[in-house]
Amino acid sequence: MRRIIYYSIFVILVSIVVGYLIILVQPLSTQDEKEKNGLGGEQEDVVELTFWRNYGNAAENKAYNEILEDFHQSHPNIHVNMQNIEYANYEVELRTELVTGTGPDIMAIDSPYVALYAEADLLMPLNEFLTEKDGLEEDFSETIMEGLTYKDQLFLMPLIESSIALYYNMNLLEDANLPYPDSDPASPMTWEEVVGLLKQGQRPEEGIYGIDPAQGFGSGEAPAYFKLPIIWQFGGEAVSPDVTTASGYLDSAETMEALQFYQDLYHKDKVAVRELPAEAFENGQLMMTVLGGWAITDLEEKGLKLGEDFGIAPLPKSKYQVVPNGSWALGILSSTNHPEEAWEFIRYVTSYESMKKYSSITGEVPARYSVAEDIPAFNTYPYNIFAEQAYSYSRNRPVTPAYPDISKAIKKLFEDIGLANKDVEASVEEAVETINKRLREAD
Repeated sequence: MRRIIYYSIFVILVSIVVGYLIILVQPLSTQDEKEKNGLGGEQEDVVELTFWRNYGNAAENKAYNEILEDFHQSHPNIHVNMQNIEYANYEVELRTELVTGTGPDIMAIDSPYVALYAEADLLMPLNEFLTEKDGLEEDFSETIMEGLTYKDQLFLMPLIESSIALYYNMNLLEDANLPYPDSDPASPMTWEEVVGLLKQGQRPEEGIYGIDPAQGFGSGEAPAYFKLPIIWQFGGEAVSPDVTTASGYLDSAETMEALQFYQDLYHKDKVAVRELPAEAFENGQLMMTVLGGWAITDLEEKGLKLGEDFGIAPLPKSKYQVVPNGSWALGILSSTNHPEEAWEFIRYVTSYESMKKYSSITGEVPARYSVAEDIPAFNTYPYNIFAEQAYSYSRNRPVTPAYPDISKAIKKLFEDIGLANKDVEASVEEAVETINKRLREAD
């Protein structure tokens, strides 16, 4: 009888222990299974985003990496996978991904292409996310923001702005007993004055050339970016304000005057040549060239010293002082599953603090007035030239889904009159027909 009692007690104790272990282990097993399936722990709160940008220079990449690290520290529940893609392949790869429906949540877009992506319903309007703290009205240039807006909707947020200026070889000007151009952003030389200096100083027979007025005859978006300002400076236009026609604008008297001036640089005044030696400016063979602010670091890395070997002045003007604007800006994929988190990242990157870090590292003009005001470099020579021009004298390229074709037509037009020395009027007529055809298709 006693053995039966002891056995019964033993069974009861074992049952209690086993039951306790089951209660104890089951939650752990369940938690392990949840974590194994990505359902438990902190992982369930982390939103994964993809961000594509064009691979920049060393300074730009360093700035983005630091900002991304800062973002992850302050936003532990959002993880952004940044992919850097070579500039030459960026547009093709991005559009391929977007067409297949597997594009990134966040993407960098070259601003003149904003309408193309927006019209295709690939970009999410940002207006609904904006609040007063974003400082859209008081901290950004109205002109710059108009270039990121399509059909009254803002689709991209800017981090930096671009501008171009006149770079000159100090030694070549000194050798010819010629004065340096004025560095005051509000007092550019006229193109006539530039041509006069170049005629006095150039010695093409000795391999000393005058000027590369608009980045030669390259590919991509650079031709339109560097050359459209010449048209604007003479009072001309490429297309109508409503971007419906080139007739009466690209073939106007003002535009024709600008194009004839450009052709004369190569074929009448002969202060520009169609083929320059490689790195002519860096090697002391070119008196003047037109470059962006990004070129300062590049030139210094090649051994040239600002203030000793080269100087910088505002872009020359004609009737009007005009420079191009527009740069890479950030947008959200319209079909993203995480619009709020994507906007949080864009808001962070384009905030005062991040923008200040980016511009301090890269030397690029910040899109916010307040950042430029608080970085001493942008209030003194030479970076003040780029900032003041961007904020006060810049123009947008036409905002239209047809812009890529307008850009190609402008590129061909300047090649025809400059490189091939074709008749200006006939070349313009062909460009007008090409652009109008594309605008009718886009209507």
